[in-house]
Amino acid sequence: MADLFCGVGPFALQLAERARITAADNDVAAIAALQRAATGAQGLKPIEALGRDLFRRPFVPVELKRFDAVVFDPPRQGAEAQAHALAGSAVATVVAVSCNPGTFARDARILIDGGYRLVRVTPVDQFLYSAHVELVACFQRTGEERRRTGR
Repeated sequence: MADLFCGVGPFALQLAERARITAADNDVAAIAALQRAATGAQGLKPIEALGRDLFRRPFVPVELKRFDAVVFDPPRQGAEAQAHALAGSAVATVVAVSCNPGTFARDARILIDGGYRLVRVTPVDQFLYSAHVELVACFQRTGEERRRTGR
């Protein structure tokens, strides 16, 4: 699995209980913190933590071939370039986390136009006493869609 825009790795660390993880973010201090946490944790599958500007250098389809699933949690400006790369990939499941409904809608449209199906959207009200709501959405490619598009 890949965790893109991973920050300090809250998703990567949880996912590593079940799968090998490649985590990437452009914040080198956050990546260093994730590496320290992963080194000190027990019972996790390997985590490869990479410093990478995903706005300028998104993971491209050839790099995404090795992942069964991708989680991405970008800042408010969304992940337009990464969404385009995912739309051209064969990744079976994409989970998008967003704090901005506008950029989420744009990125979701890119994924849907690329052959993904929006399976579920869950709002997460994690900041009590504020109007801020996160959302988590799951997109999937069917086996038929993957065969038909060659992705």
